[in-house]
Amino acid sequence: MPVRAWVDPGTSASGSGTISNSSESTSNLSLDCHVERWECPEELAPEDFARVRTRLILEHYKWDPQVGDVSTLARFPLVIPSDVWQGLAGLAERLAAEALGSEHELLQRPDLIGKLGLPRRLRAALAKANEVGLTPASARVMRFDFHPTLDGWRISEANSDVPGGYTEASHFPKLMAERYPGTDTAGDPAAGLVDALAAALERPRGNLALISAAGYMEDQQVTAYLAALLRERGHAAHLARPQQIQWAGGVAHLDADWYRGGLDAVVRFCQGEWLDLCPARNDWPAFFRGGLTPVCNPGSALLVESKRFPLVWDELSSKLATWRALLPSTHDPRTVNWRRDPGWLLKTALCNTGDTVAAHGLVDPKRWRQAAIDATLYPGYWVAQRRFEVLPVRTPAGDVYPCLGVYTINGSAAGVYGRIAPRPLIDFEAIDIAVLIRADGRMPSHG
Repeated sequence: MPVRAWVDPGTSASGSGTISNSSESTSNLSLDCHVERWECPEELAPEDFARVRTRLILEHYKWDPQVGDVSTLARFPLVIPSDVWQGLAGLAERLAAEALGSEHELLQRPDLIGKLGLPRRLRAALAKANEVGLTPASARVMRFDFHPTLDGWRISEANSDVPGGYTEASHFPKLMAERYPGTDTAGDPAAGLVDALAAALERPRGNLALISAAGYMEDQQVTAYLAALLRERGHAAHLARPQQIQWAGGVAHLDADWYRGGLDAVVRFCQGEWLDLCPARNDWPAFFRGGLTPVCNPGSALLVESKRFPLVWDELSSKLATWRALLPSTHDPRTVNWRRDPGWLLKTALCNTGDTVAAHGLVDPKRWRQAAIDATLYPGYWVAQRRFEVLPVRTPAGDVYPCLGVYTINGSAAGVYGRIAPRPLIDFEAIDIAVLIRADGRMPSHG
């Protein structure tokens, strides 16, 4: 059984399990996570798990299944009831719709863009979107990371820029479901994204570039995996670096030894804040505005990716009822007493994989001191956010803290990326777990 834990009273949702401060369309949407009905069956035998691991490496581009002596894949699944998944999917779809509405509104408000903690040159690129037009999206994919708490679901943030985890959320659950009768997967976000990209092309056999930064294997395995799926559908999918994309007259071109020419779409898997490292002659701002070649995701996704997004909510006409119910109270560090109140954590506006999250007692003292110094010196690039306590779940490996990342593709829920950690911080040290849906109400066991 899960251990019940304290939740900070500063969170924005009520303890009733429903959204109480929302519009009519979301007022009856349940936040209940029903952790007591989650199950982690016995782990696979070593030889069975070795087969799963080998297939992920050789067939599905999971190149980092182990870091040092530690496996990055759990040998058992996390099984949740189908109604819990349906509730999560509904929440994610509402979050996505509200995010896209707010993004559109922010593009009309350059004064608010300046409050989001984005690099100066990116702010300038986005501020001109109204003048020259926004670069279109070939598809929009987001991932919302949900955590179960005593007061129901909470999200830590939105991954609206370049969410990853496709192999871990697509084929890992499929391979595990084969070994646990009575379970199914929540979807296939990799296939869903590739289908959306293909549907947006103007011709049946398109040229696409999938870009990632050099030296980041975890990013390159994502683009290699998606490229393979695109090639299976008959498209020419080219792996490239951002610096190899040149924009001329609003059209993206790839300048590489293996292909030189125009592109029908660009799939971006490098962080938006890194794009201004491209040479000025490449006209990199076209990733944000003025481009004619569609991009997934367009640079405008950074507006909601920023952890300072909640700081402008009250200045938007968008209601953001679901966001207000699920995201903990978030403030500029200058406006709350986070130094004396341990109920706050700090993170940068463009925090990725939890790399800059810091809280007293949660991270080592040196990391906390450095975060406190940086947030004091550069508060416009940081936020203070109310902490919440995640409910642990009991597994064959002991109690762990789960995070369920729900994808939406063009607004529709498409699958879930599961991670677990021995402490209530999901960062680069967390390991992947296959999230399965219980189909028949019985406790699954592997066959």
